[in-house]
Amino acid sequence: MSEAREIYSAPLTPRSGTATPKSGTVTPMTPPISAPPSQFHSPSLSRSPLLSFNENVEPINGLNNNNNGTNKTPKGSRPRTPVQFISPLASPLRRAITPLASPLRRAITPIASPIRKAISMTKLDPQDAWLPITESRNGNAFYAAFHTLCSGIGIQALVLPVAFTVLGWTWGIICLTLAFLWQLYTLYLLVQLHESTETGVRYSRYFTLCIAAFGEKAGKLMAMFPYMYLSAGTCVLLISIAGSTCKIFFQIVCGQDCTAKPLTLTEWYLVFTCAAVVLSQLPNMNSIAGVSLIGAITAVAYITIIWAVSVAKHALPGVSYEPVRSASTIKNVFSVLNALGIIAFAFRGHNLILEIQATMPSSEKHPSRVPMWKGVQSAYVLIAMCLYPLAIGGFWAYGNKIPQDGGMLTALYQFHGRDTSQFILGLTSLFVIVNALSSFQIYGMPMFDDIESKYTMRKKKPCPWWLRAIFRALCGFLCFFFAVAFPFVASFAGLIGGIALPLTLAYPCFIWIVLKKPKAYGPMWCLNWGLGVLGMVLSVLMIAAGIYVVIANGVEFHFFKPH
Repeated sequence: MSEAREIYSAPLTPRSGTATPKSGTVTPMTPPISAPPSQFHSPSLSRSPLLSFNENVEPINGLNNNNNGTNKTPKGSRPRTPVQFISPLASPLRRAITPLASPLRRAITPIASPIRKAISMTKLDPQDAWLPITESRNGNAFYAAFHTLCSGIGIQALVLPVAFTVLGWTWGIICLTLAFLWQLYTLYLLVQLHESTETGVRYSRYFTLCIAAFGEKAGKLMAMFPYMYLSAGTCVLLISIAGSTCKIFFQIVCGQDCTAKPLTLTEWYLVFTCAAVVLSQLPNMNSIAGVSLIGAITAVAYITIIWAVSVAKHALPGVSYEPVRSASTIKNVFSVLNALGIIAFAFRGHNLILEIQATMPSSEKHPSRVPMWKGVQSAYVLIAMCLYPLAIGGFWAYGNKIPQDGGMLTALYQFHGRDTSQFILGLTSLFVIVNALSSFQIYGMPMFDDIESKYTMRKKKPCPWWLRAIFRALCGFLCFFFAVAFPFVASFAGLIGGIALPLTLAYPCFIWIVLKKPKAYGPMWCLNWGLGVLGMVLSVLMIAAGIYVVIANGVEFHFFKPH
């Protein structure tokens, strides 16, 4: 009898059959996992831990010859194990090769059971190859760093000095440092939770990870609203701020003696939205890696320019660094909580970290969490180098005089608009616009993905390009409508930070406990329970404080009247 060759496990697409060169026949083999034929080579399937069969398995004597089922092993030869994995759905002829009660089958059972477990529990979604987040899985650590930096830093960081006006120097720096370390820890948890080494499942979206941990109903209830709120709400905020900056940029470029009729603020919103919709036609997450790189560079550039110019112009005359206090204790407490919400609002991007990691290839030997974590570390080194000088330098330069709306950007135009080069002011405005345009793409991707998934689930086919263009245009102009209808959304930084805080600081800790099951009352168990509960309590308090501050400060609700 010819020597049987070993079957091994590798993350490859299974073959449709096994050829027998000697007999010239092809023995059909049942693949462990079935999928539509068009998806055998899709990125989502080719990187799952599937069982691969050797193409050149030699026939076993006795299978084709009538020898009454008696097979003898030649002297000096001993079959290597495991010989072959027999699927429960295989034909009786194939199961006759290795009888259920044979010593050989009992010998290979301990070896093959982990493979069978991985195969039986691996969930493959054929739609992954049709959706923009998982359509391309050829990302790397550089792409991860670009996306993370573009999504993790931006316009929301410009209001950090506003929090220092309430917290003061000491507590402002302490709270900023604790928040930075806390969110970096939860980022690490999400990167590790993206793929399961036991089941082979990849959680490519934040809400699918929540559903896996908390169940379908509870997961959707807890994560879907803040997840989509962060995506759509951030796009609305970007349109509001970028539209206002476009108007300022036009005034700077045109000059004081300009006779051209300027556009209204609503029209500038529309100009920015049209540019964002055109750029959103890039098909998938990996295709916007260059856009994210440009967004990251411009974010670092304008943040550096703003704090450097502010510090170079020295502190304003009569500036005060004493924390702002009022006669009411309740108002003071809510002001502190609102300041903590502003700090939490400065750290964004957790709702995109799994989506970014989903664009990377993964295998048992080369899991995606390794390059992903390298990219995250590189990005957050640059984020720290931007946030700390911005917060500390901005508070030193403006103190309690820093504007509540707009933060550092408004302060630069308001206090240094005349004694600063128009070229510097125009360049800063241009960088803000380009960064907002780039950030719109990565924050809009979850919306595009969710809408297209509804189509693919119903039609069982990929979304055609023309329908994809219509869907994305509708998303962009819907955000434009909300930006015009609610132009005061930029005043709710503390409230938005409180709503987003569970996704950033609390949910990853609870998910780690549910999925990883650390030892009860052990260090990891106690740490994650403590951080998770504290995050949920802070979220509730920050939302209440954000609502109170908005009412107490008397925010002007001018619907459909942006100015």
